[in-house]
Amino acid sequence: MDHPVLTTTLSWLNRRNALRGLIAIAVAGLVATLAVLGYLFLVVRPKLPSLDAVTDYKPKIPLRIYTADHVLIGEFGEEHRDFVPIKNIPDMMKKAVLAIEDTRFYEHGGIDWVRAMGAMKANLAGGFRQGGSTISMQVARNFFLTREKVLSRKLNEVMLTYKIEDALTKDQILELYMNQIYLGQRSFGFAAAAQVYFGKTLQELSVAEIAMLAGLPQNPARHNPVSNFKRAKARQALVLRRLHDLDYISDAQYEAAQHETLHINNKGQEFDTHAEYVAELARQAVFAEFQEEAYTRGIVVHTTILKADQDAAYESVRRNVIAYDQRHGYRGPEAFIELPDGDEEREEAIDEALGRRPSSDGLIPAVVLSASASEVRAETADGDDVRIRGDGLKLAAPALSSKAKDGIRIRPGAVIRVAQDKKGWAITQVPKVAAAFVSIDAATGAYHAMVGGFDYNLQKFNHVTQAWRQPGSSIKPFVYSAAIDKGFGPSSLINDVPIELPGGANGEPWKPQNDDFKFDGPITMRRALSESKNVPSVRILRAVTVPYAHEFLGRFGLDPARHPNNLTMALGTGAVTPQQMAGAYSVFANGGYKVQPYLIARIEDAEGKVLKAVPPPPKLTDEARVLDARNAFIMDSMLREVARSGTGAAATQRIGRTDIAGKTGTTSDAVDGWFGGYGGGIVAVAWMGYDEPKSLGGREFGATLALPIWIDYMKVALARRPVVEREAPEGVVQLDGDWILEEYAADPTVRGIDLDEAVPGQAGVPVPQMEGGEQPALPGAPVIAPVSPAVPPSTLPNVAPAIPPNPPPETN
Repeated sequence: MDHPVLTTTLSWLNRRNALRGLIAIAVAGLVATLAVLGYLFLVVRPKLPSLDAVTDYKPKIPLRIYTADHVLIGEFGEEHRDFVPIKNIPDMMKKAVLAIEDTRFYEHGGIDWVRAMGAMKANLAGGFRQGGSTISMQVARNFFLTREKVLSRKLNEVMLTYKIEDALTKDQILELYMNQIYLGQRSFGFAAAAQVYFGKTLQELSVAEIAMLAGLPQNPARHNPVSNFKRAKARQALVLRRLHDLDYISDAQYEAAQHETLHINNKGQEFDTHAEYVAELARQAVFAEFQEEAYTRGIVVHTTILKADQDAAYESVRRNVIAYDQRHGYRGPEAFIELPDGDEEREEAIDEALGRRPSSDGLIPAVVLSASASEVRAETADGDDVRIRGDGLKLAAPALSSKAKDGIRIRPGAVIRVAQDKKGWAITQVPKVAAAFVSIDAATGAYHAMVGGFDYNLQKFNHVTQAWRQPGSSIKPFVYSAAIDKGFGPSSLINDVPIELPGGANGEPWKPQNDDFKFDGPITMRRALSESKNVPSVRILRAVTVPYAHEFLGRFGLDPARHPNNLTMALGTGAVTPQQMAGAYSVFANGGYKVQPYLIARIEDAEGKVLKAVPPPPKLTDEARVLDARNAFIMDSMLREVARSGTGAAATQRIGRTDIAGKTGTTSDAVDGWFGGYGGGIVAVAWMGYDEPKSLGGREFGATLALPIWIDYMKVALARRPVVEREAPEGVVQLDGDWILEEYAADPTVRGIDLDEAVPGQAGVPVPQMEGGEQPALPGAPVIAPVSPAVPPSTLPNVAPAIPPNPPPETN
């Protein structure tokens, strides 16, 4: 039986002990709290980094290259970022981010204790899970801390968060977050992500697209819509539900956003216009001036390139290079691999083989799974099962024959290229031949288009600026211009008869030939240029004298040192670049003025301040004149004849204008094909050839190689330009139905060249040659200039690699 007094005493003692225990716990908690606070304020706080990184925020913004009509064509830098002030970020974008990341952002002081407890409760109950990190905490982490999960880092994060809250307004903190956060695909900030994933600005995004982006910060790798669309879609649904629950969107908006089809840019950061050679040239120039800072300070380069012209040039080069390549037959598969029997092993083998072969704008690598004369089945790197039949097999038909050699026969394991059009799939191949195209404004020298090769990703060598090649007959207009300067005119008669000159091999004379091995006797200088006659051109150069014509080339911006100081100069045995030739032909196009081709119009910083601007091109005045206006007028009339009835007649026929002028060029054995010309105030030059010089084919000429590229471009570029007619300047008169300099009208010495020589019955020893009649250099003549494109120009600056560093891992 319990004793009442004893029971009461024990009860009192238990309550007293419990109270003491509670007091002890409270005291211990207070001491611990004070200790932690003391540690935070006495140890952690003094060691916190300066907030300069956030109070004086200078994001790393990449170098961007634009066309003259403000189309982005290139970007270089460590991070893909577009800084957008908070006032310019759409309200719905801000609401979506806060709804999923930090609903009470504008209410808490940096650490949301209410949210932290609620998150713990929700996590235990299995409801909506919102992490404990606030926007302010994420800013502290992203700018100053690592992701190491240790107590000291967390304490630093807490103190930094409060320090940031004390130093900045809420809007400033949100602005930092929305521009700094990594969102996958090398994109930092929501503006950059909008461009990368949707190709839009923030203002152009729909509610559904906004929700997709707002779901990325938690884990940009897991929720990346490019690589994990299902997970990204689930995360988007969660954001939409939060927006709806918080009454940020209506029922109708919620319903529409849920069912909206999203068009994700699966190719990542690409540009609508192919201008890789232009962008790289601009990058080199900017890096030469700003060094590494060029890639981080948001420099914007405005070029003179026109989007429509660049697109036309790129498409023309691609189309005509492929046409040339295919008319010379199928070379066979790129490689052969063994196909294992097991499905998994076979897929690994295919992935490995194709991973080393990037696509070339529609020329897609694939591994053949089965092959017959009527059907080829292949698999691409994307896993697509491609079946090729009918006309799609036409190019590769010889390689599908049982009699085909092993090196070219298409069989299981062969690595081929396929392309798809409206008719279906076809076997194709990546051309080995190189090409270049450039166009400039005749009056200013501003580049309108530049294509330095077939595919920049396969070959970064810029043939427009770096390829020194023999010009062939495309050099003849400059020799004829020297003749006009000496008083000869289009009606001057040149005796087209065989000629023997000293300097041949083994003491034999050199006997230049016309392309058809025929001689027409006395012909006009106009006809000689129009038909690209070789022998008359050599006779003209001899009459003008080599030293005079050699120096005369310099007036057009050509380098005399790269051209032979002998009669073979008339046949184009020197060396030029397409860029040089564009500048040279502009002298004829603009009436006798030398212009310097240029690419960059102005350079700005991230705020739009002009760092460097090219002043407006000076008016074409006498100071810039390098050629008599009368000479330029007469040469223009002769070059129009070439494009109307001569070797370039297809130009006028296909374009349908009267102001087209130019000249074809084909070097010996058709190693190089050229066309340089102009119309409507645009000068353009096209070239085709192999990097390791060799013949392009026995039936290939400048008119079949380069001229089609030129025509296809000019049909687009001239569509919006009026026809340019030339009025005869003072000081030219008509003689024998053609123009001549007035002071030479009565001079009989310029009426003809070598007219006393008769046409023999035998045309001499034939020499192999092509259209334009370009002859080999004089046997034994010294090499004047390199013709291989492997020789870079001496003016290129030393530059850093264009490949940016690896992006950070896609985790958060």
